[in-house]
Amino acid sequence: MPAANDRDALDAGSADLSDVRILVVEDSWHIGTALKSLLRALGAEVLGPVATAAEAERLIAEQMPDASIVDFNLRGGELATGLIDKLSELGIRIIVISGYASVPILPGKAAAILQKPLVESQLLAALLPLAKRKRA
Repeated sequence: MPAANDRDALDAGSADLSDVRILVVEDSWHIGTALKSLLRALGAEVLGPVATAAEAERLIAEQMPDASIVDFNLRGGELATGLIDKLSELGIRIIVISGYASVPILPGKAAAILQKPLVESQLLAALLPLAKRKRA
C-alpha cells in the first residue's frame, strides 16, 4: 500500500499515464489484476495480464505496447529472458519485476528492475518518463 503522500500525489494528477499502452506479463493472478487496476486508474491502456511469453507475443502482434511490466519468472518455470530480448529489440520500455534479489539481465535491456512486493512509487517512477515523452 502506498504511503499517504504517494497517494496524495497520485490524486493530484501527477501520475497521469493517459495514452500509454502497457503490457503486463505476470503469472500471479493477484499481482496481475492489481497492476491492471492501478494502471487503468492512472489512465493507461492495459494489455493483459498474461502469464506466458507466448501469450505476451500474441498480444504484441495484435497491438504494440509502449511499455511492458514483465515478471522474470513466469508460469511453469519459464524465464522471461527471450521475451525481454524481443521487447528490447522492438524498442518497448521494459520494467522487470521479480521476487528474487537479482535477475540475470544485461545492462540496458530494462528501464528498471523492481523487487516484489512492488513499491507503487518506484513503478510509477519507471513509467512516468515515457508518459511525459508521449505528451510532449
